Amino acid sequence: MLKIENLRKDYPDFSLNCSLEINRGSVTGLIGPNGAGKSTTFKAILGLIAPDGGRISLFGKDTREFSAADRQKIGVVLSDSGFSGYSSVDDAAAVLENLYEKFDKAFFFDHLKKFELPRAKKIKDFSTGMKAKLKVLAAISHDAEFLILDEPTTGLDVIARDELYLLLREFMEQDPNRAILISSHISSDLETLCDDLFMIHQGKIILYEDTDVILSDYALLKVDPSQFAALDKRYILRFKKEIYGYSCLTNQKRYYAENYPGITIEKGAIDEVITMMIKGVEE
Repeated sequence: MLKIENLRKDYPDFSLNCSLEINRGSVTGLIGPNGAGKSTTFKAILGLIAPDGGRISLFGKDTREFSAADRQKIGVVLSDSGFSGYSSVDDAAAVLENLYEKFDKAFFFDHLKKFELPRAKKIKDFSTGMKAKLKVLAAISHDAEFLILDEPTTGLDVIARDELYLLLREFMEQDPNRAILISSHISSDLETLCDDLFMIHQGKIILYEDTDVILSDYALLKVDPSQFAALDKRYILRFKKEIYGYSCLTNQKRYYAENYPGITIEKGAIDEVITMMIKGVEE
């Protein structure tokens, strides 16, 4: 579906150089701290910035050769964009209907009711959560094949996020050829939605893994200095000095559980994996 090969973009204080691939039928997370390169990657895919090198292909076609028809197959939510605040939802629907040949007006208005979004109210008077719902709804209302979602659940409470999770699952279930690329700072988004994850830091991909593997096989080992010295470090990805000794990230939890019964082993949740991969020292 999407293939990025050695994508490069240079700024005075930041350089992006990354490669990744997303298959049809998958929901893929792009994770990392602020300024890591997530938004730059999204904008390069969409042609909003000109790369300094590399190649991006989507739907089997170089994105530099995209036609208007190709772009109709993409649904987008960007954190720093949206509809004019002086428009109403009805105005937004009229814009979408003119932009997209396959805009599903009935679907759009039906979900406006479910999300309790007022049609006549100016969008500038919407809450942050209401604006987030509207942007996601607009992205999935024109039969897109590929969604790019940059922090789509920002400002949503738990119930509203669950509603969007359901909407995105239904979007994927309707067509096995679809795919989603999503970024989020909310780990539950990633654990609930994503099949696999790319982690980006300082413009480079530093980890790729299936989400289920991270949740099942990754762990934090909490050890004192003597335990750390005796530890087989072949499967330690990163370690960090702590007050009590060391915290070590591994992707072989079972190995250490079976061979070091005296050490403390904690589940390697996504937030902890991100922190250790960025703050920890490589063995």
